[in-house]
Order: sequence, then structure tokens, then C-alpha cells
Amino acid sequence: MAIRFIRLPEVCRRVGLPKSTIYKLMSDGDFPRAVKPTPRTSVWLEEEVDGWQQERIAASRVQGNAA
Repeated sequence: MAIRFIRLPEVCRRVGLPKSTIYKLMSDGDFPRAVKPTPRTSVWLEEEVDGWQQERIAASRVQGNAA
């Protein structure tokens, strides 16, 4: 499987959250950290963002069954 980087607008579109929330979640340790391939560029690993989404889905399903 090839590693694919995605930029912030794509991350926001995929997860449905604004950049401020993504950065807040990152600082809290609740979202994958960005990679800095250059000093002025931030990218995320597509696989890590996809994994975060799957974790959120699984957690909501477990919580949904408990309610």
C-alpha cells in the first residue's frame, strides 16, 4: 500500500470538521499529528486520518448500544 499525504482542506472535507477543531484535537492528542515535509507545509497520512474516522465510528456504535 502506497503512503498518501493529504493537505488540510482535504482533511477538513473528509472528517467534516473545521481546521480550528482539527488543531485543537491534535493538541489534545485526539487526532493524528501532521507531518512537516517542509517548514511551511503540513500534511497528514491518509491512513491515519482514515483510522481515526474508523475509531470514531466504532466508539459511537458502542456508546449508541449502551444508551
